[in-house]
Amino acid sequence: MLRTGLGVAFLALFSSLLSAAPAPAETQEYTAGKDYEVINPPQPTTDPSKVEVLEFFWYGCPHCYHFEPDLNAWLKTKPDNVVFIRQPAVFNERWAAHAKMFYTAEALGVLDKLHPQFYEAIQVKKLALASEDEQAKFFTEHGVTKDAFQKAYKSFAVDAKMRQAEGMGARYGISGTPTLVVNGKYRVSGSLAKSYPNMIAITNYLIAKESGKPAK
Repeated sequence: MLRTGLGVAFLALFSSLLSAAPAPAETQEYTAGKDYEVINPPQPTTDPSKVEVLEFFWYGCPHCYHFEPDLNAWLKTKPDNVVFIRQPAVFNERWAAHAKMFYTAEALGVLDKLHPQFYEAIQVKKLALASEDEQAKFFTEHGVTKDAFQKAYKSFAVDAKMRQAEGMGARYGISGTPTLVVNGKYRVSGSLAKSYPNMIAITNYLIAKESGKPAK
């Protein structure tokens, strides 16, 4: 939903509307082109035996931040056959800086701990965390040595993840965040879903569709 700078008042109003919208009935049917989009061509997934759900996000996106409670609640109840993957979106240098921060934390094994802290720092404390020095300071304040941070930050593994991330948005037709992709075939965005609970409901519907089960 967010790609470039929008007015603060609009963001606040839009986020409140998304959060306040009631969850849809569990038996509701959804339509391609109206409630979600079909990805053409479909993209390969990491494990064909599972249903993959990707979340394209950006730490600087207030909509992604406000979507986190709904997403985290869903993660606690998602079907066993679903693989969930967070995918940093990269549209420009600032987004790339935050994506590299994500992959550095992943390489250091501290992503689960720092993921909510990144959102808190950027969305609440209004830190930029856009440079190597800013990120190094943040990591060291959260228990990572500067040497370990620099080794991970400049590692081949993180560089390879960054190169891959730079082309992911185009492959999946992503134009804003947060966007969920179900099994490489369907895009679920806030602009079509209209609410965070509805994004989850549509995603569940598509998971059931891909699992060959009736939607609950």
